[in-house]
Amino acid sequence: MFGKLISRAEESILCLLLAGMTLLVFVEVIMRFGFNSGILWAEELTLYIAAWFVLFGASYGIKVGAHIGVDAFVKLLPGKPRRIVAIIAVLLCCIYCGLFLYGGWIYLSKMKMIGIEMEDLPIQKWQAMSVLIIGFILLSIRLLQLLWNIIKGKQDGFHMVDEAQESMRIAKELEAMQAKEDQKAALLSRTHKHNGGAN
Repeated sequence: MFGKLISRAEESILCLLLAGMTLLVFVEVIMRFGFNSGILWAEELTLYIAAWFVLFGASYGIKVGAHIGVDAFVKLLPGKPRRIVAIIAVLLCCIYCGLFLYGGWIYLSKMKMIGIEMEDLPIQKWQAMSVLIIGFILLSIRLLQLLWNIIKGKQDGFHMVDEAQESMRIAKELEAMQAKEDQKAALLSRTHKHNGGAN
């Protein structure tokens, strides 16, 4: 239940961030090139939205298996050694997240103490950069879920994107689409010739 709630929250936030960033950039381009004007704070806000999107997306990427990794050697290992290597890898990732959380907490604490605002918006910088904590907490939760699934035997490691397989799948889809287009073109050509002959 808690996992589903986090997933829905992540998906909703990612959709809002992507839509907001796209709309903001679109309006800025129209203002700049259409009206020789612009929005003063658009660039800074876009940069922060992109940072939020990336750090939220990192945890979501673990869930859907969107991260790219070099796991050719790990795939050669039999079941139990593969799980041991996966557990070590997840624990190392958790340590990495812990270091970032610790460093991020110190950094944001100092930013809050100093009281620096964003350059173009009246928002405290520590608030805008709080995604450093939020994003790595979400990433840690995903890693702990993955670790639990590996220990329980539900997974044998990270589900990485296989670039070669993905490329082959896309190539086959493109080939199938091209074949359909060729069939349509041939059918139209025959229909045109038939109608021309009938006239």
